[in-house]
Order: sequence, then structure tokens, then C-alpha cells
Amino acid sequence: MAPRPSSTNSIDGILRRSAARHPDRTALVFDDRDYTYRQLDDAVTAAATGLLAHGLDQGDRVAAYGTNSDAYVIGFLACCRAGLIHVPINYALRGDELRYLVVQSGARAVLVDPALSERIEEIRGDLADVEAVVPLRDADDSLLASASAEPAAAFDPRSSGDDLAQLLYTSGTTSKPKGAMMSHAALISEYVSSVIALDFTADDNPLIAMPLYHSAGMHVFMLPYLSVGATVRLMATPDIPEILRRVEADRIGSLFLAPTVWVPLANHPDLATSDLSSLRKAQYGASIMPVTVLNRLRGQFPGMQFYNCFGQSEIGPLATVLRPEEHEDRPSSCGRPVFFVETRVVDADGNDVEPGVPGEILYRSPQLCRGYWENPAATEEAFRDGWFHSGDLVTRDAEGFVTVVDRIKDVINTGGILVASREVEDTIYTHEAVSEVAVIGEPDEKWIEAITAVVVVRDGRSVTEQELIEHVRSRIAPFKVPKKVRFVDELPRNQSGKLLKRELRSQ
Repeated sequence: MAPRPSSTNSIDGILRRSAARHPDRTALVFDDRDYTYRQLDDAVTAAATGLLAHGLDQGDRVAAYGTNSDAYVIGFLACCRAGLIHVPINYALRGDELRYLVVQSGARAVLVDPALSERIEEIRGDLADVEAVVPLRDADDSLLASASAEPAAAFDPRSSGDDLAQLLYTSGTTSKPKGAMMSHAALISEYVSSVIALDFTADDNPLIAMPLYHSAGMHVFMLPYLSVGATVRLMATPDIPEILRRVEADRIGSLFLAPTVWVPLANHPDLATSDLSSLRKAQYGASIMPVTVLNRLRGQFPGMQFYNCFGQSEIGPLATVLRPEEHEDRPSSCGRPVFFVETRVVDADGNDVEPGVPGEILYRSPQLCRGYWENPAATEEAFRDGWFHSGDLVTRDAEGFVTVVDRIKDVINTGGILVASREVEDTIYTHEAVSEVAVIGEPDEKWIEAITAVVVVRDGRSVTEQELIEHVRSRIAPFKVPKKVRFVDELPRNQSGKLLKRELRSQ
């Protein structure tokens, strides 16, 4: 297919403009490698040329299966430059789950970390559409090796704003993952919203430790920060001792972590000897932060400005933000819609609800996906009457602040009364012996669903089932009190920190 002129509204255009404005400023640092914006731009051109040499063409899907690295970032940007559709895959997946995403996306190539290549080989016979498996790094024929080559004298970018940039697969917490079709223009709208809502500047000196296969890592932080000319420091995985070391050594000013990483970081023994005085912006999201835990963090780190980031893959993923100055009065809120997002909160019949009344939050935004890849039924179900139906149950106050009640599918029907699992979880978190908790409904002949708490106890503490039940009973209505408590060593989560309640229910 003949190359097409690049639209200024493409992700490729972001890198080109940043390289023109700040050619000699450091753009990306990973391990012992760093790139100026000019060098990163050249590396992306060389890598795009290398990808096309595998016979790929406009609109082909390229699966990316690896941990964070400079090669992973270059691979995404090279796909954008070459007009290919990037398909990020959770590096923890293997076997049937991995096979499903590669096959469902129709990927013609797979970019893979050498350490994970054996998992691809295990299913290679089932990947009929895959014509090339390309190592991301640490090999002579790797993408990073091709990115180190002299870039072509001229390269005609092949992406435009209307083209698809990524298939962002949903977490699959309640059903098989669906591929949200994200265009260049949709993601760029999301970048603008992120920069405005999160107060990004070129001097923030951010550290990215959360996985880039997750839309927040790549699209709320990596690309928006590159768009403002920041120096982005990247870690392979969110290792807490290494995060603490890097914050101190590199004088990090901005750090995004999921609540499942913030909590153990705040309790880590190395914290007492770590200098975090440079850290000014602390963002959290990807899963719900219990208010009790949030207040504990804010007390431990009084100099940090906390931002609550809420949304979902289908909207790029940022939909609302609770800013630092709004935390004092509304710590349980996820804030107000970001710049490019409009919202409604409706009842089961699609009627707008009054402030404070729970309802489903709907979105209308240029950030939204076009639908789900090869899944018209799910697309039709989600997009109705000009709005995207999120599946999240929320309340909204008179000033527009949104508070998440629960995922609609996680609301428990106990004796004919609907109970939000999050409210019960927040109450259980107030017990000093509780480290983590998930509340689910288990099938029950008498109650329809019996409220069940699955609890991880803090190290060195103990608590009985009856003690926890009495603790909850003294704080919320009787019908919301768990009928039983199960104790486990850990809760099932995906790599982005989202709790997999479907696994708990199946157990």
C-alpha cells in the first residue's frame, strides 16, 4: 500500500514535534541507555523501517509481549510511524489467555522479550496469521538492534488521525477481554486531557514503573510527558526497593502507582532511610483506593500532591481526576470529568438521576474507542443513544464530583436488597488487622447472594471471622454485614492491579 501523508493529529506527529522543539533534551532513560528527543526520533524511524521489512502493511496488527523497556516504547512509536496497529499484551499471560489475544486481534507479527519467547513458541502452531516473531531486545535481529541502525534518509509516515493506533484489550475481570479500537486522534485527545488535569510540565522528572501494556502507563503518563518535552525515566517492573532508590537517586518529582503498590511502599522498611523530598506529584489509579488507606498515605507524605485518576480502557483511559486541593473535602471521590469528557449518570431506564442517587456513568468524548474489534454485539451493547455505557455505578454531587459505588456486576443482591461491595470493603479496611479485602456475593438459597469477605491479614496481626463481622456490624446497616469471612494469603489481581473478583467467585 502506498504511503499516505501524515496528519498532524497522529501520535507519530507528537514525537516529531517534540524532537523539533527539544532535539538535545533527554527524552527517555532506561537502565544504562538514554535517548535525546532527536535520537529517539531517529530510533523510531529505523525501527519502523525494520518492521516494514517483515512484509507488514498499513493496518496490520503487531502484538507486543514484554516488560517495560526502551525497546517497548520504540516499538509502539514505530508502529505508529509505520501505520501499524499496536496490540499490547499483559506479560503475565500465557497459554490459552495469550493465544486468545494474539488470535483474536489477527496479529501478523509479535514483538517479544527474549525471556518470554518460550511462551510464544509453546503456542506458535496455533498462530496461523503470525508471519514474524521479532525479539524486542538482547538479540542481533531484535527491534532494538534495528532501531540502532542508521535511519533511512527519507521516511514517509503512514499514520493519520483517523487510523487505528492500538487495540487496547480490557482487563477481562468479568468476561473475555475485548479489544477497544483506539484511533490516533482519540488518544491525542486523551493526552491533552491528561496534561491539563494532572498539571504536567517538562520539569516534572517523572518515573514510570507501572506496566506500559496497561493504557494508563502508556497513555496517561508516557506519551503525555513526551508531548510536553519531559525526561521520562522508565523501570522494567514496579519493584518497591528499586522505586525508593530511584526516587532518591534521580530526584524524581512525579510518580504514578496503583494502590496495590502505594500501600506496600508506604509500609516498606526501606522507607525510613529513603529521601523522597523531591517527590511532589503522586498519582494513583487502575483500582479503587480505600479512603482509610488514602488518608494514611496522605499523613505519611504531607508534602505530596495526590491525584486520583479514574477511567477505563475504552476512553483512553482517563475520564475523571480528583485534584490535590479537592482531596481534603472529598477523599472518596474520583473527581470531575477531564477536559475532553462529558458524562451523564442514569438509572436502568436511561433517565438522568438526581445528585447523590446511584446510577451508571455514561461518557461522550473524542477520547472514546470506536468499538470492540471483531465484536459488533458488544459494541452495540456499550454504545447506545450516542453515549458509551461504562458499567460503573456512581453517584454525582451537585458540583459534578463523581464517587464510584461499584462495578454494576459487583453489586450484591442479598435478600432482594442491592449492596455495593465497595462500601463493605471500606468498612472492613478500618480494622487494623486487615491488609487487603475483597467482598463478593456467593450463591445462597436463602439470601440469593450471601455477602462474603475475602481477607488478607497484615503480617504480625490476627483476627477471627467473628471479630471482623462484629467490627462491621457496629459501623454499617445489618443487611450489609458479611455472612461469612474467608482468609487467604493473597487476592488474585492482574498485572495492572485490578482485582479479579470472577476468580474469587469461581473458587
